[in-house]
Amino acid sequence: MKNCVITLIMISFLVCPAWARDTQNKKNVKTPPAKQTLPAKPQAKQQPKQPLPENAAPYKAFIVVEAETGTVIEGENIHQQCPPASITKLMLAAIVMDKLESGQIKLDDRVTVSPDASSMGGSQVFLKPGEVFSLDEMMRAVMVASANDAAYAIAEFVAGTRNAFVDLMNEKAVKLNMVDSKFFSMHGLPPSEGQEPDMSSPHDLALLAREIVKHPQLLAWTALKTEPFRDGTLIMRNHNNLMNRFSGMDGLKTGFYREAGYSIVATASRNNLRLIAVVMGSPAAKIRDGIVDEKLKKAFAQIEMVSIVKKGDSIEKDIALPDGKQKSLKPVAAAGFSWPLARDKKKLLTKEIVVPEQVKGEIKQGQRMGEMVIRFNNEVIGKVDLISPVDVPKRGFFSRIFD
Repeated sequence: MKNCVITLIMISFLVCPAWARDTQNKKNVKTPPAKQTLPAKPQAKQQPKQPLPENAAPYKAFIVVEAETGTVIEGENIHQQCPPASITKLMLAAIVMDKLESGQIKLDDRVTVSPDASSMGGSQVFLKPGEVFSLDEMMRAVMVASANDAAYAIAEFVAGTRNAFVDLMNEKAVKLNMVDSKFFSMHGLPPSEGQEPDMSSPHDLALLAREIVKHPQLLAWTALKTEPFRDGTLIMRNHNNLMNRFSGMDGLKTGFYREAGYSIVATASRNNLRLIAVVMGSPAAKIRDGIVDEKLKKAFAQIEMVSIVKKGDSIEKDIALPDGKQKSLKPVAAAGFSWPLARDKKKLLTKEIVVPEQVKGEIKQGQRMGEMVIRFNNEVIGKVDLISPVDVPKRGFFSRIFD
């Protein structure tokens, strides 16, 4: 009997390590289900839900701006530095658009997944080493599903290494005058031990968003609510839940990890007015989204984009041409000018036409003749050149003598 027991114990020691190794290997295999739908929340390790403090602030900082002019409509702590989390990927998108416009890369270029890219955690599309996708597919994965693995692969494709790409991000931040920002990653994941977190502010992220919305291709990606990936075996879902209920919203990006809180850069367009709202450091996604909903609804209700002058508009003021075959001309606006104004403040808007009484000599089409100075509440908000709409040759010598 004793020998039997000893034999059983020895067998168990021989079998258990192999079983344990096999189980561990199965746990480490990164294989998505045959068909999967990505949820609209980050895929990072779930943290146990903690009750919110009774007096928890709804945000650390926020700003609302008009996209074309950058006019600040409302804000609080707009230069406070906060970790942007996945909103960092907007800078990646800006770099990609620069490279596309310069012709250095194309959307149908093929991007090969490296082992480092494949190993990224958090939100992902389960890329495997050696897989190849078009840059367009990868950008959809980043902008819709906030895929960290796709962001890493794109960074390596564009700049060769992650560090070289991060350098490009910080160079772009300087060009955009993002004075509160410093980037250390292309994806915005929580920093590892010994690393520093990405940092930005509502002010800076609004500057970045203004750059982003200049690109229709980027807005086309961020406006996608769902998008198939890997031949439809995976359905990506947009993390911006406001897209489903806020009219006119077509972007841009959410971000979250525990230390950063819930943040968002949102944009919506209505009646030729595009607004950008940035909220950082909210204690919950619903609170963050509620703040954006409230601020944008208020701004759209109170503000409108007023067209003050259109390109080519004729100015009702004659300029004498003593040497010209034409005795006078009315200048036209060289460019259009619009400004966001509160509906009850339009009376504070004034236009001053500054042109000389006469201009001697030959006049060329497009020649600057003066300017329109636009003021709001006696403060100059813009100037528009006034130009000649036509060529006006000089009269002959005898014609001028007889005059």
